[in-house]
Amino acid sequence: MADAKVIPFDDDHRSRGSAASRRRGAAGRRQGGTRPAAVGEVQPLPGTAAAREDDPVTGEDEQPREQAADREGGDGGLERRIASGLAFLRRRLTGDYDVDDFGYDEELTDQVLMSLLRPMYEKYFRVEVKGIENIPSEGGALIVANHSGTVPMDGLMMQVAVHDHHPAGRHLRLLAADLVFVLPVVNELARKLGHTLACAEDAERLLAQGELVGVMPEGFKGIGKPFSERYKLQRFGRGGFVSTALRHGAPIVPCSIVGAEEIYPMIGNAKTLARLLGFPYFPLTPTFPWLGPLGAIPLPTKWTIQFGEPIPTDGYPPEAAEDPMLMFNLTDQVREQIQHTLYKLLVQRRSVFF
Repeated sequence: MADAKVIPFDDDHRSRGSAASRRRGAAGRRQGGTRPAAVGEVQPLPGTAAAREDDPVTGEDEQPREQAADREGGDGGLERRIASGLAFLRRRLTGDYDVDDFGYDEELTDQVLMSLLRPMYEKYFRVEVKGIENIPSEGGALIVANHSGTVPMDGLMMQVAVHDHHPAGRHLRLLAADLVFVLPVVNELARKLGHTLACAEDAERLLAQGELVGVMPEGFKGIGKPFSERYKLQRFGRGGFVSTALRHGAPIVPCSIVGAEEIYPMIGNAKTLARLLGFPYFPLTPTFPWLGPLGAIPLPTKWTIQFGEPIPTDGYPPEAAEDPMLMFNLTDQVREQIQHTLYKLLVQRRSVFF
């Protein structure tokens, strides 16, 4: 198998919207009609020899034309999908595909990984998205969200929300903890999905190239907190994400996620076992590890993801990124906005599961 081509990070390869275009093209095809019966004339039954006579207006045979149209909308669409799938497999087997400097594989993400995550997003968690219009249509932006759920599935669902609902078809690049990149299989999949290390250098490179960057400043303190502290934001670190946004004049978009806290209610933490395994915590839930593998199935909670109004940073001077008081104030502003929205969404929620 040939090696994948590595492209410069600033190259833009977009390949989305083809299915929608095909649907619009199929909807716009010409439809065959039938001549209305004159007074006293008996209209031939469909499928008979009389019904297959040439159209008196166009002189064309109506039946083959309708059959061709049906094939275009039905079998033709299936044939195109099969051809597209075979072409995709050929590119993967021959190594004729592109990845960027971080290992992000946009084609694999669009055609495979998002398709695997989408059923959980749409059917299992039934995610409702609000405020997607607050994410800029172009240019770099930093999306800052709360973190919860014992297992970090909230970041993945946020990626699907941006990928599937943003009118400009943008992709979200998540900053992930070091642990993600030392786990077998998880490391490779995270890179393919566009994740990178949660460090200022990588975040600045992504913003400089006009990418959407997602960060969850609570880190392990957020996803590993006990169930009794659900929806109470933990400390947002030292405000490094604000400094990064200020350096590039990128807007900060607060994001509040409701529903993730209850998928694995963490009622205990086996700290000794966590230290032996090298994990930041080892969760004990009502089902895990007591039910074995079944206990690893998340509860089917109903999610809401709301993107708030962006906080601009382009009006500050370049030296503002080194001002600790400004970073503290902006960090607190983002945190308070996320917390306030969480409380508002919780009040509006009818049930954890519906």
